[in-house]
Amino acid sequence: MSRKVRRVRYTLDPKGIKSLTYEEIAAPTRPIVDGAILRGADPLIMSGGRSLLAKVLKGSRVKEVLGLGLDQNPAYGYYADLTIEQITARIDWAIVHGYLKIEYDYRLPFLVYAERGWEIERETYAEELLRGFDDLLAKGPPYDMTYLKDRARDMILLLLDKVEATGDRKYIPLLEAWAEVDYRKVRERIAQVVAGIHRASTQ
Repeated sequence: MSRKVRRVRYTLDPKGIKSLTYEEIAAPTRPIVDGAILRGADPLIMSGGRSLLAKVLKGSRVKEVLGLGLDQNPAYGYYADLTIEQITARIDWAIVHGYLKIEYDYRLPFLVYAERGWEIERETYAEELLRGFDDLLAKGPPYDMTYLKDRARDMILLLLDKVEATGDRKYIPLLEAWAEVDYRKVRERIAQVVAGIHRASTQ
């Protein structure tokens, strides 16, 4: 007979918060990413919970945050002027309103994206990665694109759509380097994007 798992319980409490701004929910698509709840949650998906996310958003210097490199998260310190209790209320609001969810891994409750939240984060992250391409170009070759491998496929395809939409030939060296390290389906889409940029530049 299997032993009953005693799950760690949690209680959501938005503390009367009626709404959050878009920038609080999703990182703004500006050159400087101030960070926000969904962006802050990204490295914690199925590995961290509400408490850890609150510490990241607070800008905490505790060992738990620094040891995982979460001080490098774009959302780190976004709510520096709020208390942990106030930050947790905002995270709970995002859960109650369908941007994040809680799922258990054995006995521990971890954060995951709800569909509504992932749609926003996917767009935010794709924009962030596109801006990162410009940083890579500024540094010059060789271009190590392995950091894009094994990312969420729908987000990667959105990124490639955005690159193609620019019609800018400057991205072709990055795309060619990327095609050397990724899987077949991604390589096929990269080839289509390169061809599309070539067509756009000759029209």
